[in-house]
Amino acid sequence: MSELTKLTIAEARDKLRDKEVTSEDLTTACLEAIDGAGVLNAFVHYTPDQAIAQARAADAKLASGDAPAMCGIPLGIKDLFCTKGVPSQAASAILDGFRPEYESTVTQNLFDDGAVMLGKLNMDEFAMGSSNETSTYGDVINPWRRGNDDAALTPGGSSGGSASAVAADLCLAATGTDTGGSIRQPAAFVGITGLKPTYGRCSRWGIVAFASSLDQAGPMTKSVRDAAIMLESMAGHDPKDSTSADLAVPNFEAMLTGDIRGKTIAIPREYRMDGMPDEIEELWAEGRKMLEDAGAKIVDVSLPHTKYALPTYYVIAPAEASSNLARYDGVRFGHRAKLDQGDGIVDMYEKTRAEGFGDEVKRRVMIGTYVLSAGFYDAYYNRARKVRALIKKDFDDVFAQGVDAILTPATPSAAFGLGDMANADPVQMYLNDVFTVTVNLAGLPGIAVPTGLDRQGLPLGLQLIGRPWEEDELLNTAYALEQSAGFVSKPAKWW
Repeated sequence: MSELTKLTIAEARDKLRDKEVTSEDLTTACLEAIDGAGVLNAFVHYTPDQAIAQARAADAKLASGDAPAMCGIPLGIKDLFCTKGVPSQAASAILDGFRPEYESTVTQNLFDDGAVMLGKLNMDEFAMGSSNETSTYGDVINPWRRGNDDAALTPGGSSGGSASAVAADLCLAATGTDTGGSIRQPAAFVGITGLKPTYGRCSRWGIVAFASSLDQAGPMTKSVRDAAIMLESMAGHDPKDSTSADLAVPNFEAMLTGDIRGKTIAIPREYRMDGMPDEIEELWAEGRKMLEDAGAKIVDVSLPHTKYALPTYYVIAPAEASSNLARYDGVRFGHRAKLDQGDGIVDMYEKTRAEGFGDEVKRRVMIGTYVLSAGFYDAYYNRARKVRALIKKDFDDVFAQGVDAILTPATPSAAFGLGDMANADPVQMYLNDVFTVTVNLAGLPGIAVPTGLDRQGLPLGLQLIGRPWEEDELLNTAYALEQSAGFVSKPAKWW
């Protein structure tokens, strides 16, 4: 593998501007790395011709001397983002053959800044999953291994392809989406940085919807600095998205001083879960000490409604999914079932959806339809909305006390084996989101930062939760944590 693929965005940007390397060089190196990593199953729609054309255009832009930071940077794009003329399936058989005639706002923003698309990345079907085992393309493999054990591990989900590709140096960074932890959990599982911005910071237009009040796009990168650079390019007001915030996008990178003296970091009592592994507890304590040593004031706080977050999430998210996925009926786009003579339109709907959706998507659609049904709407959906408001108020109250950020674990464990939960109660899989769903329910920014390894040599991450719209402050605190942790481990190449 070329050393070029190991560069961070910041390093590549500087080399491109200093004429030490071209975007075409970087892109070719990444394409070769992807060719040699098929076993990881991270890239599912490969666009080498488009990538080389974009790289050459970026080199011309760089030669003119006025190019944005993302110009010439080769990226992987999660299959949830619509990309013009390129298959965009959300990893679902029901969207087989769908090639959008339009570009999502986030990818358009990146391409306008000169970024290069290497291809589309694998994910859990419609972003529903925490292990990347629900994809129509098959499982993504985590590039990390436990010691000398050859067992295939999950890269997390739903942005598992993005996580695996960045960790394995197949691309310099990738886009992800986060509905309940789908950027932060996989980032922690593979030892990279994953940022979920404030709800409304990045446009949702052109991103296949899962749960519209929770979904948010964000960067998955090799460092906090890279996350700051990429977020600035991805973010911005979009009149095509009614939930997009009309706020100026700051220069996030310029805020990365690492100086957090006088900042107040909160530790929420309710995140100490029964049965939490000792290694996660120890990592959390180490993170607390790192921030304290960097000059931050550490306080204990209470977020009393945290215990209701998972059940609230798994009522609201499936309800919104049930509504959003109703459009996939075999009529307008994607897969349509073959019909028998005498079949009517209802038969077509039923057969198409039965064939096109995977088991996890069907489960969530049925749950969502149930909680929205006439007899249960108030008992489940309306009650969940009220509890969501209380969860948000918990955070508002803590931030009103002068807290600048909240430190929690990112995941309840390190990466587990693919298939380990195949026969388990689905709730066991849902528990992977226990530390992350609150952030989506409250619409807050959150970031996962790799901070250590467990006893089996697998990466572990910590999560920082920030005030709404203050990604600059959150990124700076994450930068201080990253500097203190000094995490530089990479997976040993076996693929």
